[in-house]
Amino acid sequence: MNWSNLKLKKITYISYVNHVWGSLFLLLSILTMSSIMGTTYFDVLFKGNFEYTTQIFLFCGIFIAFAVKTPVWGLNSWLLRAHVESPLGGSIVLAAIVLKLSLYGVFRLILPILPQASLNLTYIVYAIGAITVFYASFSTIRTTDIKELIAYSSVAHAAIYLMGVFSNTIQGLEGAIILGLAHGFVSSGLFICTGGILYDRAGTRLIYFFRGLTQLMPLFSLFFLILCLGNAGTPLTLNFVGEFLSLYGTLERLPIVGVLASTSIVFSAAYSIGMANRIAFGGSFSKFFTESFSDLTKREFFILFTLVFFTVLLGIYPSFVLDGLHYNISGVIYGIEPNGLYLTQGGSIPNGLRYYSTKSTPRLINNNEEIENNPNGLENNEKLDPWFLTGFSDAEGHFSLNVRKIPLQL
Repeated sequence: MNWSNLKLKKITYISYVNHVWGSLFLLLSILTMSSIMGTTYFDVLFKGNFEYTTQIFLFCGIFIAFAVKTPVWGLNSWLLRAHVESPLGGSIVLAAIVLKLSLYGVFRLILPILPQASLNLTYIVYAIGAITVFYASFSTIRTTDIKELIAYSSVAHAAIYLMGVFSNTIQGLEGAIILGLAHGFVSSGLFICTGGILYDRAGTRLIYFFRGLTQLMPLFSLFFLILCLGNAGTPLTLNFVGEFLSLYGTLERLPIVGVLASTSIVFSAAYSIGMANRIAFGGSFSKFFTESFSDLTKREFFILFTLVFFTVLLGIYPSFVLDGLHYNISGVIYGIEPNGLYLTQGGSIPNGLRYYSTKSTPRLINNNEEIENNPNGLENNEKLDPWFLTGFSDAEGHFSLNVRKIPLQL
């Protein structure tokens, strides 16, 4: 019996079952939105306002699908087996691209279409994220397979950017995107170091067989150390920027859970620096590797150099990415204004209307000109649902709100 083929079939089956069940809930949610709205076009769904009970059910269905893809605690068994047993190319694609689809799905489906549910159920997402951080971190510290160690660390970092994206703050949302990008660079580089270099030369991934590789492979040890520092969120790396912003947004939203999630800084340093110290340093190298180990080839050097270069460059100057995110992210933030805008049921919003409130007097601004408090289509006795006011605070403490949706109870 070919045990490797049997393992591969088992992993394929587990991954298939997880994704089928997760996709089933997503499909049911999409069919529900289609039956209510009569279409699945984003432009129409963004302008609709589902009833709160409907939003709860839709949120649960969509979130389960993306929780499998993230993955979170309880739904991550497929990822570990897939990472450990898949070839190098599969691990790289899985870590750099596939796991980020959940982040894209939250931005595309949950936040703009289900605002009330996403705001009110944040504590559930944060509880799952905090449990995932502890579970993945402790599992990473105790594992002996290097590839499995990197896979467990991916789960911990995915939980951090999942909490950041539900923080309803500019810092948290931008940090989630930055951390997802940084994780794609660093995790791919670590999988190349493990599966494409160490396993190719030694035929094993057990951490106990490696030590003192700096004496045999100085270039590899340098790149491996930088990638491990990035995985630990060390300053001057892109992971630090993303992790800091994500945790800052989490602390702003729910401070207690933010403090629990911040323990990932200590855990990630423990397993990342421990792995680098064990493999690259750790005393004299084993005599078994003196003849079979060679340093990086040209192809391996250029691949690792590219990943390390962008990790460090964007970590030193992240404005290359952040400057392109500020405007778009500010339109995803939801705010509540106590004085409120007022809108008739099914009324129209004047083109270019913005609600601008200082700390003292609220004003209505249309194309940078102040207008009356009751423009055409606005009445004082019909309150606009505050969840559909989006905006951001400027440096002077003013809060600028954009009217994005017309309330339409379905």
